Amino acid sequence: MAKKKKECAKSGAKKIESSANATERKVKATPKSAKKAAPRAKIDLISRAQYDPKYLNSLPRALLDKDCGCGDPTPWVEEGQTVLHLGSGSGKVSYLLAQKVGAEGCVIGVEASDAKLALARQYQTEMGEKLGYRNFLFAKGYPHDLALDLERAQEWLDAHPIRSMEDIAVFEDECERMRLERPLIADASVDVVITDCAFDRVRPDELHHLFEELDRVLKNGGRVILSEIVCDEEPPLEMLLSNPELMLGCTAGTLREDTILEMLEHAGFHGLQILARPAEPWRVVEGIEFRPITVRAFKAEIDEDLDLNQAIIYKGPWQRVIDDADHVLLRGQRVAVSDQTFQVLTDPAGPYHEQVIPVPPLEAVDPEAAMPFESEKARLRHPRETKGMMDRCGCNHGGDCDCDDDCDCDHDGGHHGGGHHCC
Repeated sequence: MAKKKKECAKSGAKKIESSANATERKVKATPKSAKKAAPRAKIDLISRAQYDPKYLNSLPRALLDKDCGCGDPTPWVEEGQTVLHLGSGSGKVSYLLAQKVGAEGCVIGVEASDAKLALARQYQTEMGEKLGYRNFLFAKGYPHDLALDLERAQEWLDAHPIRSMEDIAVFEDECERMRLERPLIADASVDVVITDCAFDRVRPDELHHLFEELDRVLKNGGRVILSEIVCDEEPPLEMLLSNPELMLGCTAGTLREDTILEMLEHAGFHGLQILARPAEPWRVVEGIEFRPITVRAFKAEIDEDLDLNQAIIYKGPWQRVIDDADHVLLRGQRVAVSDQTFQVLTDPAGPYHEQVIPVPPLEAVDPEAAMPFESEKARLRHPRETKGMMDRCGCNHGGDCDCDDDCDCDHDGGHHGGGHHCC
């Protein structure tokens, strides 16, 4: 647990934890008349997010009808993970996630609304006592700017009020210093990032920053679980002007369902998969369908590709498939892959391992002596290559060279057994 507490501390836990009790007292004093009824559109979505009852039973009653949600992300997080929840609202889903990741995990909720943040923090002590551990915290920030701690920025602003245009520039410089020196969410610090109707809080021109931030805060091998409202067609401007409610709430800034995948791909994510997409739309406006969708994608940092005599056999059922790096995998064939691709495709925590059969070399190849992998769409690797009995060009070890004049082999010592290697 100590290790995970350190990870949470990097993300501003100490400051957040210290203010929890004061926040709880403040929220409990809020009169019921100040609470606003949830919009009808969001009430309609509650039934679509079917949360596990065993997690709901531990929640305070006041949170059960909060945060309608576009989907349930808990099935795709695992025990011990550090999870970042963007647009955490009342904290309902964050508290569900806290139970799923367990005492060794950590959940960080990020919310920009003071009222929602206060409501989430109100129940921290109660939830900690119920669970027997306190592995959650709530921070104030924007989904597209996870480096800026808005509470810290507000503290500076309170001490340095803006009275001129020059003061604005000074404040912006201070915010940039905070991002660099004390980021709200540190680089490569979380295993999973989830969103739950968070895109409606980001302006369309800033949405690409959100995807950049997802990549920044995730560890290598981490994943995003996005549950958002999407549409099947781009709403024309005339429709938005005649239906102003489309520019508010869940449908604000709605992406076309293929666009959300394209933006993830453009940001460098791989293994994109639609986990949930109901057949019936949530809403239809002038023939355009709006529905919740849950998408998963993985982060992988590609290092230098080396050829370690590895191969992948695609199980099927398709005749061939193309991965996100444009490698063509042929059903039942030993396709040569680089070490980096081999690791990505066979990672037990990744999206591909159940679809492929790994073929490692009979004898491990020293990476220091390995050659760079020559990328080809679908080069087959002969079984004798993985056995260390044949080189990439087709030369047989232990016998005379059968290479043609174009072979790049270096035959130190005359035959393959005397230091031969293929370039």
